[in-house]
Amino acid sequence: MIYRSADDWLNAPQKRILFFGMSGLGKTYLSNLLRDQGDWFHYSIDYRIGTRYMGEYIADNAKREAMKVPFLRDLLMTDSIQIRSNITFENLNPVSAYLGKPGNVDKGGLPYDEYVRRQGQFRQAEVKALMDTPYFIERAEALYGYPHFICDTGGSICEWVDPEDPDNPILKMLANNTLLVWLKGSEDHTEELIRRFDKAPKPMSYQAAFLDRVWNEYLHLFQMREEQVDPDEFIRWTYAQALAHRQPRYEAMARNWGVTLHMDEVAQVKSADDFDKLIAMALERSVNPA
Repeated sequence: MIYRSADDWLNAPQKRILFFGMSGLGKTYLSNLLRDQGDWFHYSIDYRIGTRYMGEYIADNAKREAMKVPFLRDLLMTDSIQIRSNITFENLNPVSAYLGKPGNVDKGGLPYDEYVRRQGQFRQAEVKALMDTPYFIERAEALYGYPHFICDTGGSICEWVDPEDPDNPILKMLANNTLLVWLKGSEDHTEELIRRFDKAPKPMSYQAAFLDRVWNEYLHLFQMREEQVDPDEFIRWTYAQALAHRQPRYEAMARNWGVTLHMDEVAQVKSADDFDKLIAMALERSVNPA
Protein backbone atom coordinates (compact mmCIF):
# COMPACT_ATOMS: atom_id res chain seq x y z
CA MET A 1 0.00 0.00 0.00
CA ILE A 2 1.21 3.50 -0.76
CA TYR A 3 0.21 4.60 2.77
CA ARG A 4 1.53 2.17 5.37
CA SER A 5 0.25 3.90 8.48
CA ALA A 6 -2.26 6.44 9.70
CA ASP A 7 0.50 9.05 9.93
CA ASP A 8 1.54 8.38 6.33
CA TRP A 9 -2.00 9.10 5.23
CA LEU A 10 -2.67 12.12 7.42
CA ASN A 11 0.63 13.77 6.49
CA ALA A 12 0.47 12.98 2.76
CA PRO A 13 0.38 16.14 0.61
CA GLN A 14 -1.31 14.11 -2.13
CA LYS A 15 -4.01 11.66 -1.11
CA ARG A 16 -5.04 9.05 -3.67
CA ILE A 17 -8.00 6.75 -3.07
CA LEU A 18 -9.76 4.03 -5.03
CA PHE A 19 -13.22 2.90 -3.92
CA PHE A 20 -14.53 -0.54 -4.77
CA GLY A 21 -17.57 -2.61 -3.79
CA MET A 22 -21.13 -3.24 -4.90
CA SER A 23 -23.14 -0.39 -6.33
CA GLY A 24 -25.37 1.33 -3.80
CA LEU A 25 -23.00 1.18 -0.83
CA GLY A 26 -21.58 4.70 -0.88
CA LYS A 27 -18.82 4.96 -3.51
CA THR A 28 -20.49 7.81 -5.36
CA TYR A 29 -21.69 9.45 -2.12
CA LEU A 30 -18.14 9.69 -0.77
CA SER A 31 -16.73 10.69 -4.16
CA ASN A 32 -19.22 13.55 -4.50
CA LEU A 33 -18.67 14.66 -0.91
CA LEU A 34 -14.90 14.86 -1.38
CA ARG A 35 -15.15 16.45 -4.82
CA ASP A 36 -17.40 19.17 -3.41
CA GLN A 37 -14.64 20.10 -0.92
CA GLY A 38 -12.79 21.62 -3.89
CA ASP A 39 -9.41 19.88 -3.91
CA TRP A 40 -10.31 16.31 -4.91
CA PHE A 41 -10.44 15.14 -8.52
CA HIS A 42 -13.17 12.56 -9.14
CA TYR A 43 -12.29 9.94 -11.77
CA SER A 44 -15.36 7.81 -12.54
CA ILE A 45 -14.51 4.50 -14.20
CA ASP A 46 -18.08 4.04 -15.45
CA TYR A 47 -18.09 7.52 -16.97
CA ARG A 48 -14.76 6.86 -18.69
CA ILE A 49 -16.11 3.57 -20.05
CA GLY A 50 -19.19 5.24 -21.47
CA THR A 51 -17.48 8.26 -23.00
CA ARG A 52 -14.09 6.94 -24.14
CA TYR A 53 -14.32 3.21 -24.68
CA MET A 54 -17.96 2.37 -25.39
CA GLY A 55 -19.36 5.66 -26.66
CA GLU A 56 -19.16 4.58 -30.28
CA TYR A 57 -20.80 1.22 -29.58
CA ILE A 58 -23.64 2.96 -27.76
CA ALA A 59 -24.19 5.60 -30.46
CA ASP A 60 -24.01 3.07 -33.29
CA ASN A 61 -26.55 0.85 -31.57
CA ALA A 62 -28.95 3.79 -31.27
CA LYS A 63 -28.36 4.66 -34.94
CA ARG A 64 -29.01 1.03 -35.92
CA GLU A 65 -32.42 1.21 -34.27
CA ALA A 66 -33.14 4.61 -35.83
CA MET A 67 -32.25 3.28 -39.30
CA LYS A 68 -35.23 0.92 -39.03
CA VAL A 69 -37.54 3.97 -39.16
CA PRO A 70 -37.74 5.34 -42.73
CA PHE A 71 -38.18 8.95 -41.60
CA LEU A 72 -35.13 8.85 -39.31
CA ARG A 73 -33.11 6.82 -41.84
CA ASP A 74 -33.47 9.57 -44.46
CA LEU A 75 -32.37 12.21 -41.96
CA LEU A 76 -29.37 10.15 -40.83
CA MET A 77 -28.28 9.35 -44.39
CA THR A 78 -28.24 13.07 -45.25
CA ASP A 79 -26.48 14.06 -42.00
CA SER A 80 -29.55 16.09 -41.06
CA ILE A 81 -29.64 14.78 -37.48
CA GLN A 82 -27.12 13.47 -34.98
CA ILE A 83 -27.57 10.69 -32.46
CA ARG A 84 -25.32 10.49 -29.42
CA SER A 85 -25.61 9.42 -25.81
CA ASN A 86 -25.87 11.96 -23.02
CA ILE A 87 -23.75 10.29 -20.35
CA THR A 88 -23.05 12.16 -17.12
CA PHE A 89 -21.70 11.13 -13.71
CA GLU A 90 -25.31 10.95 -12.52
CA ASN A 91 -26.75 9.31 -15.65
CA LEU A 92 -24.96 6.20 -16.89
CA ASN A 93 -28.11 4.65 -18.33
CA PRO A 94 -26.76 4.58 -21.91
CA VAL A 95 -24.09 2.06 -20.83
CA SER A 96 -26.64 -0.13 -19.05
CA ALA A 97 -29.05 0.07 -21.97
CA TYR A 98 -26.35 -1.06 -24.37
CA LEU A 99 -25.28 -3.97 -22.15
CA GLY A 100 -28.89 -5.12 -22.07
CA LYS A 101 -30.31 -8.37 -20.73
CA PRO A 102 -30.41 -11.81 -22.37
CA GLY A 103 -33.62 -13.51 -23.39
CA ASN A 104 -36.87 -12.98 -25.26
CA VAL A 105 -36.38 -10.24 -27.87
CA ASP A 106 -40.07 -9.31 -27.73
CA LYS A 107 -39.60 -8.48 -24.03
CA GLY A 108 -36.56 -6.31 -24.69
CA GLY A 109 -33.95 -9.06 -24.41
CA LEU A 110 -30.89 -9.80 -26.51
CA PRO A 111 -29.90 -13.10 -28.13
CA TYR A 112 -27.47 -14.73 -25.73
CA ASP A 113 -24.53 -14.66 -28.15
CA GLU A 114 -24.99 -10.92 -28.71
CA TYR A 115 -25.32 -10.38 -24.96
CA VAL A 116 -22.05 -12.23 -24.36
CA ARG A 117 -20.35 -10.18 -27.09
CA ARG A 118 -21.36 -6.94 -25.39
CA GLN A 119 -20.23 -8.30 -22.03
CA GLY A 120 -16.81 -8.88 -23.58
CA GLN A 121 -16.73 -5.33 -24.91
CA PHE A 122 -17.53 -4.00 -21.45
CA ARG A 123 -14.81 -6.12 -19.82
CA GLN A 124 -12.19 -4.76 -22.22
CA ALA A 125 -13.47 -1.21 -21.71
CA GLU A 126 -13.37 -1.46 -17.91
CA VAL A 127 -9.86 -2.88 -17.87
CA LYS A 128 -8.66 -0.06 -20.13
CA ALA A 129 -10.41 2.55 -17.98
CA LEU A 130 -8.80 1.14 -14.84
CA MET A 131 -5.38 1.15 -16.49
CA ASP A 132 -5.92 4.85 -17.31
CA THR A 133 -5.82 5.71 -13.59
CA PRO A 134 -2.17 6.90 -13.46
CA TYR A 135 -2.78 9.09 -16.50
CA PHE A 136 -5.70 10.79 -14.77
CA ILE A 137 -3.76 11.20 -11.53
CA GLU A 138 -1.09 13.09 -13.45
CA ARG A 139 -3.65 14.99 -15.53
CA ALA A 140 -5.66 16.04 -12.48
CA GLU A 141 -2.64 17.70 -10.91
CA ALA A 142 -0.82 19.00 -13.99
CA LEU A 143 -3.85 20.37 -15.80
CA TYR A 144 -6.27 21.31 -13.02
CA GLY A 145 -4.08 21.59 -9.93
CA TYR A 146 -5.96 19.04 -7.83
CA PRO A 147 -3.70 17.62 -5.09
CA HIS A 148 -6.03 14.73 -4.15
CA PHE A 149 -7.55 12.01 -6.31
CA ILE A 150 -10.52 9.62 -6.12
CA CYS A 151 -10.96 6.66 -8.44
CA ASP A 152 -14.63 5.62 -8.26
CA THR A 153 -14.86 2.10 -9.71
CA GLY A 154 -17.79 0.01 -10.88
CA GLY A 155 -19.06 -3.02 -9.01
CA SER A 156 -17.56 -5.40 -11.59
CA ILE A 157 -13.88 -4.56 -10.94
CA CYS A 158 -13.51 -7.79 -8.95
CA GLU A 159 -14.56 -9.85 -11.99
CA TRP A 160 -11.44 -9.00 -14.00
CA VAL A 161 -8.69 -9.42 -11.40
CA ASP A 162 -7.17 -12.25 -9.37
CA PRO A 163 -6.81 -10.77 -5.88
CA GLU A 164 -4.72 -13.73 -4.69
CA ASP A 165 -2.06 -13.14 -7.36
CA PRO A 166 0.60 -10.73 -6.04
CA ASP A 167 1.61 -9.99 -9.63
CA ASN A 168 -1.86 -9.26 -10.98
CA PRO A 169 -1.11 -6.39 -13.38
CA ILE A 170 -4.31 -4.42 -12.75
CA LEU A 171 -4.22 -4.59 -8.96
CA LYS A 172 -0.46 -4.05 -8.84
CA MET A 173 -0.77 -0.88 -10.90
CA LEU A 174 -3.73 0.40 -8.87
CA ALA A 175 -2.07 -0.33 -5.51
CA ASN A 176 1.11 1.44 -6.66
CA ASN A 177 -0.89 4.59 -7.34
CA THR A 178 -3.84 4.59 -4.93
CA LEU A 179 -5.05 3.22 -1.62
CA LEU A 180 -7.70 0.60 -2.41
CA VAL A 181 -10.71 0.95 -0.11
CA TRP A 182 -13.48 -1.64 0.07
CA LEU A 183 -16.87 -0.27 1.10
CA LYS A 184 -18.30 -3.32 2.82
CA GLY A 185 -22.01 -3.74 3.44
CA SER A 186 -23.70 -5.76 6.15
CA GLU A 187 -26.20 -8.58 5.60
CA ASP A 188 -28.97 -6.01 6.01
CA HIS A 189 -27.43 -3.89 3.25
CA THR A 190 -27.20 -6.94 1.00
CA GLU A 191 -30.86 -7.73 1.56
CA GLU A 192 -31.76 -4.11 0.81
CA LEU A 193 -29.74 -4.19 -2.43
CA ILE A 194 -31.59 -7.35 -3.47
CA ARG A 195 -34.97 -5.76 -2.68
CA ARG A 196 -34.02 -2.61 -4.59
CA PHE A 197 -32.80 -4.61 -7.57
CA ASP A 198 -35.95 -6.75 -7.59
CA LYS A 199 -38.07 -3.62 -7.99
CA ALA A 200 -35.94 -2.19 -10.81
CA PRO A 201 -33.59 -4.81 -12.33
CA LYS A 202 -30.66 -3.25 -14.18
CA PRO A 203 -28.06 -4.75 -16.52
CA MET A 204 -24.80 -5.89 -14.95
CA SER A 205 -21.46 -7.19 -16.15
CA TYR A 206 -20.35 -10.67 -15.14
CA GLN A 207 -17.25 -12.83 -15.30
CA ALA A 208 -17.63 -15.04 -18.39
CA ALA A 209 -17.45 -18.36 -16.53
CA PHE A 210 -20.00 -17.22 -13.92
CA LEU A 211 -22.40 -15.93 -16.57
CA ASP A 212 -22.20 -19.11 -18.62
CA ARG A 213 -22.86 -21.22 -15.52
CA VAL A 214 -25.91 -19.29 -14.29
CA TRP A 215 -27.39 -19.02 -17.80
CA ASN A 216 -27.23 -22.75 -18.36
CA GLU A 217 -28.50 -23.46 -14.84
CA TYR A 218 -31.47 -21.15 -15.46
CA LEU A 219 -32.37 -22.82 -18.76
CA HIS A 220 -32.11 -26.27 -17.17
CA LEU A 221 -33.94 -25.38 -13.94
CA PHE A 222 -36.92 -23.77 -15.66
CA GLN A 223 -36.86 -26.02 -18.74
CA MET A 224 -36.70 -23.09 -21.14
CA ARG A 225 -35.22 -22.33 -24.50
CA GLU A 226 -33.18 -19.15 -24.88
CA GLU A 227 -35.96 -17.28 -26.68
CA GLN A 228 -38.43 -18.06 -23.86
CA VAL A 229 -36.41 -16.41 -21.09
CA ASP A 230 -37.90 -13.28 -19.54
CA PRO A 231 -34.87 -10.92 -19.40
CA ASP A 232 -35.88 -9.23 -16.14
CA GLU A 233 -36.66 -12.52 -14.42
CA PHE A 234 -33.28 -13.94 -15.38
CA ILE A 235 -31.25 -11.04 -14.02
CA ARG A 236 -33.39 -10.94 -10.86
CA TRP A 237 -32.66 -14.64 -10.34
CA THR A 238 -28.97 -14.02 -11.00
CA TYR A 239 -28.47 -10.94 -8.82
CA ALA A 240 -28.24 -12.57 -5.39
CA GLN A 241 -25.86 -15.16 -6.82
CA ALA A 242 -23.75 -12.38 -8.29
CA LEU A 243 -23.52 -10.71 -4.88
CA ALA A 244 -22.42 -13.99 -3.29
CA HIS A 245 -19.92 -14.55 -6.11
CA ARG A 246 -18.36 -11.10 -5.69
CA GLN A 247 -18.22 -10.91 -1.90
CA PRO A 248 -15.16 -13.18 -1.37
CA ARG A 249 -13.40 -11.51 -4.28
CA TYR A 250 -13.90 -8.06 -2.72
CA GLU A 251 -12.75 -9.43 0.62
CA ALA A 252 -9.54 -10.81 -0.91
CA MET A 253 -8.89 -7.50 -2.66
CA ALA A 254 -9.17 -5.65 0.65
CA ARG A 255 -7.12 -8.23 2.56
CA ASN A 256 -4.26 -8.39 0.07
CA TRP A 257 -4.30 -4.95 -1.51
CA GLY A 258 -6.05 -2.37 0.67
CA VAL A 259 -8.31 -1.54 3.60
CA THR A 260 -11.97 -1.91 4.54
CA LEU A 261 -14.60 0.64 5.55
CA HIS A 262 -17.90 -0.58 6.96
CA MET A 263 -21.18 1.00 5.96
CA ASP A 264 -22.01 2.25 9.45
CA GLU A 265 -18.65 4.07 9.42
CA VAL A 266 -19.24 5.57 5.97
CA ALA A 267 -22.63 6.88 7.11
CA GLN A 268 -20.87 9.05 9.71
CA VAL A 269 -18.70 10.87 7.15
CA LYS A 270 -19.91 14.44 6.64
CA SER A 271 -16.68 16.19 5.59
CA ALA A 272 -13.23 15.61 4.13
CA ASP A 273 -11.79 15.81 7.63
CA ASP A 274 -14.13 13.03 8.79
CA PHE A 275 -13.01 10.97 5.83
CA ASP A 276 -9.30 11.49 6.57
CA LYS A 277 -9.81 10.30 10.15
CA LEU A 278 -11.77 7.25 8.97
CA ILE A 279 -9.06 6.21 6.50
CA ALA A 280 -6.42 6.67 9.21
CA MET A 281 -8.45 4.37 11.47
CA ALA A 282 -8.80 1.79 8.69
CA LEU A 283 -5.05 1.82 8.10
CA GLU A 284 -4.40 1.31 11.81
CA ARG A 285 -6.87 -1.56 11.77
CA SER A 286 -5.12 -3.21 8.84
CA VAL A 287 -1.69 -2.87 10.46
CA ASN A 288 -2.86 -3.94 13.92
CA PRO A 289 -5.89 -6.21 13.43
CA ALA A 290 -7.83 -7.12 16.55
